[in-house]
Amino acid sequence: MEQILANGIYLGAQYAMIALGLTLIFALMNVLNFAHGQMYVLGGFVTYTFYGQLGWPFVLALLASCITLAVLGALIERFLFAPVIRRSSREESTMLLAAGLAFLFDAIILLVFGEKQRGVPKIVDGVFNWDFRLIMPYDRILICILAILSIVSFILFMQYSKTGRALRALAQDRTAAQLMGVNVARYSMIGFALGAMLAGLVGGLLVTITGVNLGMGGPTSIKAFMMVMIGGAGVISGAIAGGIILGFLEAIGLAVLSQYGDITYLLIFVSLMIFLAIRPQGLMGKPWG
Repeated sequence: MEQILANGIYLGAQYAMIALGLTLIFALMNVLNFAHGQMYVLGGFVTYTFYGQLGWPFVLALLASCITLAVLGALIERFLFAPVIRRSSREESTMLLAAGLAFLFDAIILLVFGEKQRGVPKIVDGVFNWDFRLIMPYDRILICILAILSIVSFILFMQYSKTGRALRALAQDRTAAQLMGVNVARYSMIGFALGAMLAGLVGGLLVTITGVNLGMGGPTSIKAFMMVMIGGAGVISGAIAGGIILGFLEAIGLAVLSQYGDITYLLIFVSLMIFLAIRPQGLMGKPWG
């Protein structure tokens, strides 16, 4: 039981971070960013390059990943999504753009880094062992703590900073925020950059545990969409709840159903479909959107 609880917290914290960036972009711009998983992979490869190849301290490599993805996100919003949203009222336009970006990032990653699995040295060696009831490597404990601190910092930033309040106003009512003096164009760019930065941050953290490879982008995006739909599209607290729920479902499934092979996600998908049929707006979403 202790092992399942620890694994659920560890998985839930990282999944919540992945979902936060996606739901923030959706809340601000009504854009389903299908390239979010590829941004996560890019963050992992940036950390791999600076930490694993160039020998930078892990903290500096992680900071480089955050800055790189934030700049990339800002450029994508300003020169791609903003013109499309301004010139087209069809949501399909942004969806196709996001899907195209996902394929573009996959091609760039393949050209630059290849398709092989890449790993980096552990941040901390050793394993925590509590009477064989709870076994957890110290690096996973550290990554879990950093993920939780990042989520708390993000919540405090959104709640108390001027930028965070402007982003929340923009997410609640774009037109009303503009009438109240919020620079919609600037804060849309900041929000997209922040969402991309969160993807780069979690990618940089998890490269030390799982490594990184070309094929991780698609499955990561699928998991992120699952978490957003569980919690409620565009609801930040819902994304956190969805991440925690998915983390515990995976931890319980892997512990209980491991003898039946790779059936855990089949049951999770079936459960999600049943849940959405009953409550399509998610746990914290409103029925009207």
